[in-house]
Amino acid sequence: MTRPAAAMPTIGWEDFERVELRVGRVLAARAFPEARRPAYVLEVDFGAEIGVRRSSAQITGLYTPDTLVGRLVVAVVNFAPKQIGPLMSQCLVTGFHDAQGRVVLCVPDADVPPGTRLL
Repeated sequence: MTRPAAAMPTIGWEDFERVELRVGRVLAARAFPEARRPAYVLEVDFGAEIGVRRSSAQITGLYTPDTLVGRLVVAVVNFAPKQIGPLMSQCLVTGFHDAQGRVVLCVPDADVPPGTRLL
């Protein structure tokens, strides 16, 4: 569902600068049967400065755990941790809904080092 442009709130550059969008490499992925909606638990490496973080990701429509390991993803790394069932999610992996409602990962189109910040 799209919102009319007039309904979209405007933010300042300083608001955008506060969001830490970083590239990470998926080290491990497994099913998350305790989640309310189908999801995977991802372990994502964001480099030496940030380290490895876990995330619950509702991306089961287009991906399997085997196809996720080794992939680069873009995630918000400065949200407060969120308890999702037995998992403390430490970052938010980003994506877009396709026409069928499945989540397509937001990824860089070339290899960049884990931890690189979106500018």
